[in-house]
Amino acid sequence: MNDLAGRKALVTGGAVRVGKVLALRLASLGADVALLTRDASGVAADTARGIAALGVRAAVVAGDLQSAETPSRVVDEAREVLGGLDILVNNAAIFERDCLAELDLDAWSRTQRINLRAPLLLSRAFAAALPPDREGDIINVNDIHALRPREGYFSYTHSKASLHVLTRNLAAALAPRIRVNEIALGAVLPPVDPPDGYAHTNRDALPLGRFPAPDDAADALEFLLGCRAVTGQTILIDGGEHLADIP
Repeated sequence: MNDLAGRKALVTGGAVRVGKVLALRLASLGADVALLTRDASGVAADTARGIAALGVRAAVVAGDLQSAETPSRVVDEAREVLGGLDILVNNAAIFERDCLAELDLDAWSRTQRINLRAPLLLSRAFAAALPPDREGDIINVNDIHALRPREGYFSYTHSKASLHVLTRNLAAALAPRIRVNEIALGAVLPPVDPPDGYAHTNRDALPLGRFPAPDDAADALEFLLGCRAVTGQTILIDGGEHLADIP
């Protein structure tokens, strides 16, 4: 088990679902954790209490990632409340159904702002704020369909494919002090509000015969934070879905 005592992490979209599991894993390893959510009350406050119960510092920072001003502000706020910041987990994303023939440019732009621009701006602000004598880690939470386009989710898969390239670009640009890696998830959890036409992957079609679980994503996060010789890499957590002929 890695010891993250003394480290400070910001997890975007960290109040619920996979983001919550990642935030709690960081806290269980000793890191102080700030959650970025649109609403600092309710579920986010509950998750923060769960983090604090593990004996570390917890904070909630509110912000809308559709705004280009949000990333630098929330990095500053997280640093102030935690006393520093050396781990960034870019987890927040939106998932909407669309296709090229009926593409809505406003919806496309919204998806790119949250799924691609926000991780870029957060990473830039994180790197600029990291003290020169410190090392840091950026973990992008991606989707296996970044590597294989998914029919019916044109804007989403475009944003995630671009995030995959961004991960490698950032890894090259920010070395040697900051390592940048990504975990690409398969059918870990279905959407809270599945869009029309959404179909959860058939478990029996997966080579491993099982869906990945949120804890599998947390295991990969823990590995990447503990391996100082790895950067620019993608870990696929999908039950082998990338090996199968699954639409």
